[in-house]
Amino acid sequence: MRLITDLFKNKEIRRRIIFTLAMLLVYRLGTVIPVPNVDTLKLGASYESNTLLDMMNLLGGGMIQSMSIFSLGVGPYITGSIIIQLLSMDVIPYLTELTKSGQKGKLQIDRITRYLGVVLAYVQSIGIIGIFNSQYDMLLSDSIGSFFYMGTIMAAGTMFLLWLGDQITQKGVGNGLSLIIFAGIVSSLPNTFANTFTTMTTGGGIMSYVGFGIFVLSYLLIIIFVIFMNNAVRKITIQYTSSSAGRGKSMNHLPLMINSASVIPVIFAGAIMNAPVIALSWINQGELYKFLEKYLSLTHPVGLILYAVLIIAFTFFYTNLQVDPEKISEDFGKNGSYIPGVRPGKDTKRYISTILNRITVLGAIFLTIIALIPNVIPKIFTSIPANTALGGTGIIIVVGVALETVKELEGRTANRTYKGLFKR
Repeated sequence: MRLITDLFKNKEIRRRIIFTLAMLLVYRLGTVIPVPNVDTLKLGASYESNTLLDMMNLLGGGMIQSMSIFSLGVGPYITGSIIIQLLSMDVIPYLTELTKSGQKGKLQIDRITRYLGVVLAYVQSIGIIGIFNSQYDMLLSDSIGSFFYMGTIMAAGTMFLLWLGDQITQKGVGNGLSLIIFAGIVSSLPNTFANTFTTMTTGGGIMSYVGFGIFVLSYLLIIIFVIFMNNAVRKITIQYTSSSAGRGKSMNHLPLMINSASVIPVIFAGAIMNAPVIALSWINQGELYKFLEKYLSLTHPVGLILYAVLIIAFTFFYTNLQVDPEKISEDFGKNGSYIPGVRPGKDTKRYISTILNRITVLGAIFLTIIALIPNVIPKIFTSIPANTALGGTGIIIVVGVALETVKELEGRTANRTYKGLFKR
């Protein structure tokens, strides 16, 4: 409560918050503007049974099902960013050099990522339009010109959201792109809870209301669990070769996050599982399509197991991509620091790698459990509808973005306090 009071006492922070809310309002207004040439009523009625584009729908803020101008959200940019990161791992030397060339290189990589995002947005928009039209006959006109016209509008919507996100990052609070995804997910929660309440309390009876109360409590417990795991770190003690080197330093440990990979492994796994089904639905909906649709669906045990395996595998992959034990070991040598009881160099690298692998196991299990809850719980408790949003990728994103935004606001408040102190 004190933080909120301090925020609104500060004129600059108050202005940034209002600007952020205004930009998010612009985003929400755009989500209700449909793409021309679409029968949205027919699409909305049919989408309830479709699970192929759930991840894209999540990154699009739940707007694919309504085919708004912002249907793709910032998903193409995120996909492009992941691709560029992978290609920067000594796959394309030019990109590798850019990652090592400081701020200038980062700006160039961001520019390349945006170009790739435009291409992916256009390809995804054409693909989605084609898939949905073949399944639901949603287009008022299915000429080739209408396909490209609609694709251009949807791709332009994605690029506008990127610009909107940049404005929030520069002039508002928090990461703009993350907040756009956050706003899309949160906006769907009231309707989800209302539908869940209606479903679980149909027929009346005190036990049905008790059941809904347990559902809400479970939801809150999952949020607490996600917050705990997002903040959980494994601290490795660090000492310095001389007392003067460590004098005045507040940190004498190396913090390794339990969930260093964040939500990226879940997005990776969802994309890998959806890709072959989406591609075949566009090309040929034959026996192979039906087979993959059945066994790659998260409603089937095989699909669930494969999904879990992919999440675990990508968690290890992306964690090792984010945290480099060799570089950490080299930095220790340059800074004159070391881990007590561990020889510098290769032994330090090996020690950090061992610790990192152990905590990554916990991170992988955490992501897998949260990601599978929405698909497993409705099967165990049949009174709970399948679209409850209990757990899942969305809650990881929402909690992560909320925590980062709060940290930034606390930092701005502290910075303002220090400035006021020096002025005195």
